Amino acid sequence: MKTTTRIITALAIGLGMVSVHAEQPTLKVCTAENEMPYSNKNGEGFENKLAQYVAEQLGRKLETVTWTDPRYFIRDYVDKGLCDVVMGVDQGDPRLATTAPYYRSGYVFISRSDDKLDLQNWDSEALRKAKRIAFIPGTPAETMLRAIGRYNDMFNYQQELAGFKSKRNQYVKYENDKLVNEVATGKAEIAILWGPAAARYVKASSTPLTMSVIPDNNKRADGEKVGFHYSTSIGVRKGDTALLTKLNKLIKDQQDEIEELLEADGIPLLDQPDTALSMN
Repeated sequence: MKTTTRIITALAIGLGMVSVHAEQPTLKVCTAENEMPYSNKNGEGFENKLAQYVAEQLGRKLETVTWTDPRYFIRDYVDKGLCDVVMGVDQGDPRLATTAPYYRSGYVFISRSDDKLDLQNWDSEALRKAKRIAFIPGTPAETMLRAIGRYNDMFNYQQELAGFKSKRNQYVKYENDKLVNEVATGKAEIAILWGPAAARYVKASSTPLTMSVIPDNNKRADGEKVGFHYSTSIGVRKGDTALLTKLNKLIKDQQDEIEELLEADGIPLLDQPDTALSMN
């Protein structure tokens, strides 16, 4: 009789464990199918790793929902409830409710270490003399290259760097590793990229490269500031205050661990301004 009781008890415990596992809530995270080094469908990006860490800390099972076109995924996925969280959005993105920032970084100048270029800011002689400067259109780099009179010089070369066009509306994509490699192979003297997008490839380059964070004190010809440092947050659907609160607490409590994950990719981290530290 005691043996039977023990068997029934063991079965009950086993069934209970299965039930708990089955009822574990999921965290649906929207990630890009192929936007390295941020994320891809194989989970190799640093945002993939951060998403897994966040899910574990919340006691949830990660469910990845991939998108292919960055222009529409918030409308087509987040707003329709197909995912709960978006990693790596600008703090204060008006389309979402955003957490307190979990890191701040900046755009960088990238050059070959052996060249010993003095790249402190946009008045650098190296920028005036460079024959080829790799950059992505529509970024602050383009604005400042126009301001110093180097944009037209680079126009034809910049067209060579476009490595992908989608069939839908001809969305043009530039590969970060390709632009870093332009410098590593000597095809360009300088690249100007968002630090988190470039860091992994700078770190992995067989040619020693130098990555210098661009100061955040630049202005256009009309005197308007051009920002080069930005804070990054996690985005959730507007109105999901419960999840937002949990994520804010996680960021506050686990900031050191989050920074370790980012630093493992070589990402340059900057101090947050006081205004960025307030919780939503």
